[in-house]
Amino acid sequence: MTGARQVGLELSGVGHRYRDATILHGLDLTIEPGEFVTVLGPSGVGKSTLLRLLAGLEQPGTGRVRSIGDRTALCRMMFQEDRLLPWKSVLDNVRLGVRGRRDRAVELLDAVGLAGRERDRPLELSGGQRQRVALARALLHQPDVLLLDEPFGALDAITRVTMQQLLERLLAEAPRTVVLVTHDVEEALILSDRVLLLTGDGITRDLRIDGPRPRSRGDAGLAARKAELLDGLLAADRAVHT
Repeated sequence: MTGARQVGLELSGVGHRYRDATILHGLDLTIEPGEFVTVLGPSGVGKSTLLRLLAGLEQPGTGRVRSIGDRTALCRMMFQEDRLLPWKSVLDNVRLGVRGRRDRAVELLDAVGLAGRERDRPLELSGGQRQRVALARALLHQPDVLLLDEPFGALDAITRVTMQQLLERLLAEAPRTVVLVTHDVEEALILSDRVLLLTGDGITRDLRIDGPRPRSRGDAGLAARKAELLDGLLAADRAVHT
């Protein structure tokens, strides 16, 4: 697999509203090229909205989003739902909306552990296998920035860990900039270079996670960071719901 060119993203004074509700206000954030950033936070503070703004699916009400690097970032999103078309084959789902690139799609299916399943329909696959197809589809265009909106949230614990390990392996082979939204603090600490805590007051924590990969889930340093983030999440959740 070939890697994407390293492109980052920058938000300057970004604000966004839906009707009468302010979702984001005056947000400043720099995501360096090749960095893996995870966003945590209680429901309703704008995590998924942030991903849509980064992807260019919506435009901010105030401020701007720009690329860092020598070109405009090509972004692709992966969602919690696999969003596969049940009447199409696995291969055609990976190539959805794309002409050609059959060999590349087959290569990606092999990379995600689904070699030989190209002609299957989504209903013949498990939930974890369908998410592997969705990941292959997101990577087909070799995006500079991969945006992940709780992509493993609906999976059982074992499949979730397997998908985390798969993602880690693919990124080691073809590094790129990644922004992940999740509610799983351990997932954030295992995968990320930085973990951001987004609350109604903006980004209230920005933690850099150092150390070699793969990381041990029993690491004492990660356990301390996990306690810190959980305390921050609980406080933010109380503020949102009081």
